[in-house]
Amino acid sequence: MLLAKAKSLKKNFAKEKALVDINFEIFSGHITGLVGPDGAGKTTLMRIMAGLLDANSGSLEVLGFTLPKDALKVQELIGYMPQKFGLYEDLSVEQNLNLFANLQNIPKEDLSKRINELLEFTNLFDFKHFLTKNLSGGMKQKLGLACALIKKPKLLLLDEPGVGVDPISRKELWSMVKTLLKDDVAVLWSTAYLDEAELCDRTILLNKGEILFNGVPKDLSKLMAGRVFKIIGDILDKRKTLQKLLSYDNISDGVILGSGIKVLCKNPKALPSLEDLGLKTCKYEPMEPNFEDGFMLKLKGEFNGESLLAKQMKTFDMTSETLIEAKNLSKKFGNFTATDNISFKVKRGEIFGFLGPNGAGKSTTFKMLCGLLKPSSGKARVLGQDFGKSSYKLRGKIGYMSQKFSLYSDISVIQNLKFFSGIYGLRGAKRKQKIADMLEIFDLKIYEKSKAKDLPLGYKQRLALACSLMHDPVVLFLDEPTSGVDPLTRREFWNHIYAMVQKGMTIMVTTHFMDEAEYCDKIALIYKAKAIALDTPANLIAKVGKNATMEDAFIELIKRSENA
Repeated sequence: MLLAKAKSLKKNFAKEKALVDINFEIFSGHITGLVGPDGAGKTTLMRIMAGLLDANSGSLEVLGFTLPKDALKVQELIGYMPQKFGLYEDLSVEQNLNLFANLQNIPKEDLSKRINELLEFTNLFDFKHFLTKNLSGGMKQKLGLACALIKKPKLLLLDEPGVGVDPISRKELWSMVKTLLKDDVAVLWSTAYLDEAELCDRTILLNKGEILFNGVPKDLSKLMAGRVFKIIGDILDKRKTLQKLLSYDNISDGVILGSGIKVLCKNPKALPSLEDLGLKTCKYEPMEPNFEDGFMLKLKGEFNGESLLAKQMKTFDMTSETLIEAKNLSKKFGNFTATDNISFKVKRGEIFGFLGPNGAGKSTTFKMLCGLLKPSSGKARVLGQDFGKSSYKLRGKIGYMSQKFSLYSDISVIQNLKFFSGIYGLRGAKRKQKIADMLEIFDLKIYEKSKAKDLPLGYKQRLALACSLMHDPVVLFLDEPTSGVDPLTRREFWNHIYAMVQKGMTIMVTTHFMDEAEYCDKIALIYKAKAIALDTPANLIAKVGKNATMEDAFIELIKRSENA
């Protein structure tokens, strides 16, 4: 059954075109995915459908009503989960549900029953008295979903519900939403995860307010048929090889994939010679294209392997082999153990992945290694030293991009850059040049005078990364740097990361994107404050099965730990 229909929908903000001639239909019992880069118009479209914004022209019918004329009637029948939590952090889980129930005029005699149903549905019953601010990211998203479902909506609008959520919690969210389809609910699901977009019944791809694709996800994947290959065999330096491959005009994109390299080409008959690349024992193996490959094609995503960021950095010549070390590292907050006896070493020039579900202890470990938290026991050493003895000198050699933005939200982009360059000791012409470089490299000039809080999510992350790199640190800690960022910006970030490591920088990174985990040299998997696995991505995947993915390995290794 048709539940929503847009025809020639347009929306402008001053001179900026947010939506341009949008046409689509949404049917009951289906999940419609909504994808696109930052600033594509996804949130604007959702807000118009929720009756929170008026379009400039065109027509929009939702559940038999016309918007914006019947906005109040539509709002009584839909559920809307915004991108930024609409939750009250100082209220408990149960109190948030009560509040949303009252706002939706749920009859008192039905209230207790409905709240208990939703607590059971989202597996939050045992946490109903917890304050929302004390929940993990995955639990917050489940609570946000429960609040959106309080009135049994016929249309559910979800604006990036998986942002910052680990693979296990994302699977649970996905399973919950699919259960709703049995009641003929229609779902519009905005997402930065293209593996999720691939699972939708239909997907709309937006860019700069225009629809580039609207159809079955497999149809987008097919556009790259015969143009996707994996190089398999003995590759000594995958990062250098990928950089060389991307320098060829025929190679539009490429990523490290386990023990091999995945490449996207323009012409399959003109692939670079593997012998010329020093890969005599390797071969090209055709791959089935996925949704992301089609996404990159539609958005003309092409990467040459160069990084302007790395080009303006010096080369780090370190004599020490181990630059980061955790030795029996533990942290307790009262009776709660956040990190429990964790040990690992990160070598010079490595990318070290630190994975785990929300609340596993990743950020706590990062803070101890950066000298922001004092360990309860054990040692946290960086560059062979601990923060207790030489904290000032160490901080000048470390960059840290925190999970929750380390930006000052009420000051502008340029003011943030000036502040961070100042605290890192940059002065005069050097400081001025570094700020100019960062504005250019991260394409921040257009937002130079905008407050940090008003930036699109991808640009906030760009600014946060720029601020953490003002002083050319030897060691860089990145805590979920690509959370909520679109695939093009993610690829841009990793292009920089690869190139910085080539310059001798050592990087430790957390991520919930399992494809990014495969870009790392080594991975530590953390669960319930303990390190349950430590190995290369390829070896971790091999422990699970021959045809397993990194996400399969993540979930299975955690299950085995739980059973043990």
